[in-house]
Amino acid sequence: MARIVHKYYLFILLSFLILHSYSTLAHSKKLNEKKPCKRFVLYYHDILFNGTDVANATSAATTNPSKLGHYLGMLVVFDDPITKDNHLLSPPVARAQGFYFYDMKAKYNAWFSYTLIFNSSEHKGTINIMGADMMDEETRDFSVVGGTGDFFMTRGIATIRTDEVQGDFYFRLQMDIKLYECY
Repeated sequence: MARIVHKYYLFILLSFLILHSYSTLAHSKKLNEKKPCKRFVLYYHDILFNGTDVANATSAATTNPSKLGHYLGMLVVFDDPITKDNHLLSPPVARAQGFYFYDMKAKYNAWFSYTLIFNSSEHKGTINIMGADMMDEETRDFSVVGGTGDFFMTRGIATIRTDEVQGDFYFRLQMDIKLYECY
């Protein structure tokens, strides 16, 4: 009886060691250095409605900020142009539709959720992106959580960098989008 129990424990121990070694290999840096299946850099242009410029505004605050500071609680809904270069008047290759809200009391920080909507000869479909925009950081990574059309069920990372800020009403973000699951 003791011999059977001993063999059982030995089998469990060996199984655990084998699974652990596979897990260690799978998470090693060399195996995880995967190249993206699609990569492109796009520019996101946001023009917040300032109360007068209805024709050019692409976003609007739907709630007022609280008096706690740094716009905390302000929710902004947008339909922003996306271009291949950093020029606002370049032809858009997509639209970013979604929202962001300021969610930190001590400093500027926002949380974004939006869909890039492509409808051109180059790409058709959508890419869904979300993540925390820690504005003090030079770059921030947002999650690419899915898509449709040319980007069906895609996954990846959108590395965001603030490219320009003009007052409280215009900002431009550079998005370095790397897709790791492409179908």
